[in-house]
Amino acid sequence: MSLAIFDLDNTLIANDSDYLWGQFLVDQGVVDKAYYESANATFYEDYKHGTLDIIAFLNFSLKPLADNQPEQLYQWREKFITDIIKPLLLKPAQQLIAKHKQKGDTVLVITATNRFVTEPIVSLYGIDILLATTPEFIDGRYTGKFTGVPCFQEGKVTLLQEWLKITKHTLEGSWFYSDSHNDLPLLKLVDNPVAVDPDEKLASFAAQANWPIITLKK
Repeated sequence: MSLAIFDLDNTLIANDSDYLWGQFLVDQGVVDKAYYESANATFYEDYKHGTLDIIAFLNFSLKPLADNQPEQLYQWREKFITDIIKPLLLKPAQQLIAKHKQKGDTVLVITATNRFVTEPIVSLYGIDILLATTPEFIDGRYTGKFTGVPCFQEGKVTLLQEWLKITKHTLEGSWFYSDSHNDLPLLKLVDNPVAVDPDEKLASFAAQANWPIITLKK
C-alpha cells in the first residue's frame, strides 16, 4: 500500500479554487471590486511565474474570513461549491482516485489553497486526508492569520514530512500528481512523480526527467 498524493487546483479541478474564491467574493459584493479583483489577478500571475510572496498573499486572501461571521462565510462557501466548483470536477480525476483506492493506496490531497476553501472540494472526491494552509480560528471567529507552515512549495514537503512522522506512513512507492512547477520540491521527493496538464516550466522539467505527463481534463 502506497501513498497517492494529489495537488488540487488545475490538477483535480479544472481551474484554481483560490483565485475563483476571490472572484466569487467580488461577484457577491463582499469585497471592494476594483481593489480585490486587481490584487487577486496579480497574486495569481505571481503564482504562475513562481514569484508569489505567500505571506503577503495569505494576509490578503484570509482577510475576508476575519471580516465576516462564520455563519455567513459558510453560506457563501456552499454557494461557491455548488455554482463554481462542481462544474469543474473532472471525471478522469475521479477514475484515477478510484484506481488508487482499489489498489489499497492511501489517497490524500496537498494544496496551498487554504483549508476553508478546499475541505469541501476534497470531500466531493471522497478523500478524507487533506494537508493545506490552515486559517487561524479563535473564539468562534477566523482571525485573518494562518497557523503553522504555509502549504506552498517547500512548505508542502515540511507538512507532508510532519504528517508522515505522525501516521507512520512512508514515501516508499509514493505517487504525486501536480500541474505546477511550484510543486517541484515534492515531485522530486516521491518515487512516482506525474505531471498533470502541466504548466510550461513543469512540462519542460518533466520531459527532461522522463516523468509521465498526463491529462485529466479530457
